[in-house]
Amino acid sequence: VQLQTSGGGLLQAGGSLRLSCAASGRTFSSYGMGWFRQAPGKDYEFVAFIGPIGGRTYYADSVMGRFTISRDNAKNTVYLQMNSLKPEDTAIYSCAADRFNRGSVYARSEYDYWGQGTQVTVSS
Repeated sequence: VQLQTSGGGLLQAGGSLRLSCAASGRTFSSYGMGWFRQAPGKDYEFVAFIGPIGGRTYYADSVMGRFTISRDNAKNTVYLQMNSLKPEDTAIYSCAADRFNRGSVYARSEYDYWGQGTQVTVSS
């Protein structure tokens, strides 16, 4: 599976942005999908997860109520809608695919495939 992330950019606090992650292959609908981010000088941080058919979603406390993860299996794409952005949301955002559903969706080790990341910069 190859993942292509897009949609990052530079914007002011309070704005909105939608990230996309397009996957290759025919088995996208069997993978859980996650978003992680890495701010400068910090470790990777879990952002959101969505189950294979979209029935389960989980969010980091820091983005709960502001970010929404969704997916369109017909388009092999997962999205991250980000609203009310804050300067502390500045990071490189990466999507990842969970092939084996081991259950630890908050951990980087859960995921088997990673996209290249897209920069999101929020100015105050």
